[in-house]
Formats: sequence, structure tokens, C-alpha cells
Amino acid sequence: MPEEGATYRQAGVDIDAANAALLRMRELIRATQTPEVIADLGAFGGMFQLDLSRYQQPVLVASVDGVGTKLKVACLMNKHDTVGHDLVNHCVNDILVQGAQPLFFLDYFATGKLQPEVLVEVVKGLSEACQEAGCALLGGETAEMPGMYAEGEYDLAGAIVGVVERDAIIDGSRVQPGDAVIGLASNGLHTNGYSLARYVLFELSDLRVDSYLPELGTSLGEELLRPHRSYLRPITAALRLFDIHAMAHITGGGFYENIPRVLPSDCRVIIDRRSWEVPPIFRIIQERGNVPDPEMFRTFNMGIGMVVIVPREQSLALVEFLQLQGESAMLIGEVQRGGHDVQIM
Repeated sequence: MPEEGATYRQAGVDIDAANAALLRMRELIRATQTPEVIADLGAFGGMFQLDLSRYQQPVLVASVDGVGTKLKVACLMNKHDTVGHDLVNHCVNDILVQGAQPLFFLDYFATGKLQPEVLVEVVKGLSEACQEAGCALLGGETAEMPGMYAEGEYDLAGAIVGVVERDAIIDGSRVQPGDAVIGLASNGLHTNGYSLARYVLFELSDLRVDSYLPELGTSLGEELLRPHRSYLRPITAALRLFDIHAMAHITGGGFYENIPRVLPSDCRVIIDRRSWEVPPIFRIIQERGNVPDPEMFRTFNMGIGMVVIVPREQSLALVEFLQLQGESAMLIGEVQRGGHDVQIM
């Protein structure tokens, strides 16, 4: 028994280290604040005053997600400034498909032993992504939990709240046979499928994060850490000009699970897999792991991060518009009458 009594630090929790990290993060967080934020950093709860004069019938849209085992790659690379982008952009895209614009974001960072320099790098990424999205980093939680995580590892999750006018909600109810399906290119794996990717690449293939693969033109670690793309700017611009019937963010569950979420019960989507070139990282995973096609399209985005469904007569104009916005966009399929599923041809 300690002569002077046990302390929290002896148990593995260093409150002073957390406070020191918070001081270093203060300006990163304040840089994201919008005029609607009315509580300063350190309050028990973040406070956000919605400007009701800007809306007729505002509807709040919320989503929560994590970065998943992509964090394992970040730890192997000792590179932590991109995973914040992954988290924010993933959540932004999730509410964007319903037509919502982001208002504020909250994060949760948990680790066994706090390394302030790692936390600051993570928050730097969160701050940068929030600023790009016009979204306030309203608050968060840092949890130091000895024994819960392997040494040097952490978990990262977050929640976003956005707003959309009630009559502008996009819910897929207007999708009908004959509609066109447009795909927007991804930036690699984004934040999904990393457990399978790590198993194939690191265990079955004996590769390392510093392995250089000519097909990729970079190291494997750099490829796997490419940030999850945000589609906020091009899609927001498109919503002003086109009659978008539905959108699907291609995340966990790939094509087969995400597209049906926005389809009426009597519609199916036919995808022509020849309409875009699958990026090399997916081909490497499939070949080295002998992964069947259905498993690839159910696990990964396969190079398509966002799907947009519009009336056929607007499809070519929308593709051209998105390309002018700097997107790699292409017509990848169509809606047909059928059994609420996806077929990849």
C-alpha cells in the first residue's frame, strides 16, 4: 500500500497531461467556431443557437460513426493527422444524402495511456475538416482508460448534427424506374473494409506499411491512409440545379447494403461495373486474397464513394456539371422495376 495514498496517476490516468493537451488544442477548436456557437471551450455541454430566421421548417439530421480499424494503420504509420478528416467527412456525407448541411460536430477520443502529441494531431485533422465543411467542432470527450486498449492505440468516434428544410429532405421516395445512377469517385478505401484489407495485405501477403507497390505508386501505408473524401461542396451545388431523387453514401456494406436504403420497395438498381475503372488497391486486395466479386462489392466502395439518382433526362448534364466541379463522375447504372436490391453486371 502506498505510504501517501494511491492517486489517479498511479492508476494510469494523467489528468494533467489531458489538460496540457487541451491547452494546445484550444486554438484548433476555436478556429471552427461559427457565430451560432455560444458556449466557450470547457463548458459541460456545447451550445449552438440555430438562426431560425434562415429557415421555414428546419429539420435536424444527426449521425454518429467511427474510423474503425483504419486507426490500426495510423498507429503503425505513426501518422495521426488524417483520421480526423476521415471521421468528419464520413459523417458529413452521411447526412448530406438526406439533403442536410452540417451545423456542428462532437468527437470522442479514447486510449489506454494518453499521448498528448497524438491527440493534438487527431484534433488538428478534425479542426481542418470541420473548417472545410463550415461545421463547428462544438465539443468532445477525451477518455484515458488503462487496460482497455493496446499500448499506443486509441479509438475515435464522432457525432454530427445538420439541418435541412422539411420540403427539401431527400428520402428516395421519388425514385422511379428509368432514373439514372451516377457515381462519384472515392479516394481509396475511405473508412470501410479495413479488417479484410489488413488481413489480406498484412497477414496473408506479409506486406508492411512501408512496402512499396508499383501498382500504387506509393507505399501501402500511404495508400491506406488516404482521407475519406467529402462530397459536400459539389453535391450542395448540384442540389440547387438538379432534381436529385436520392443519394447513397457507399460505406460499410458497399453497394449491396447502401443503395437499397434509398430505394422504394418496388425498385432495384442495375450497376454496370464496366463504366468505371476500379482503383489498383481494390484489385490488389482481391487478387492477393482471392476475394469473390460479391464480397468485394459488399465490403468496399470499389472506387465509387457516392451514388446520385436523378431523372434520366438530367443525367448527362449532371455528370458534366460534377466534372466541372472537379469530380470524377460517371453514369454507372439505372433504376428498374424489381425487388428492392442491387445487381452488378
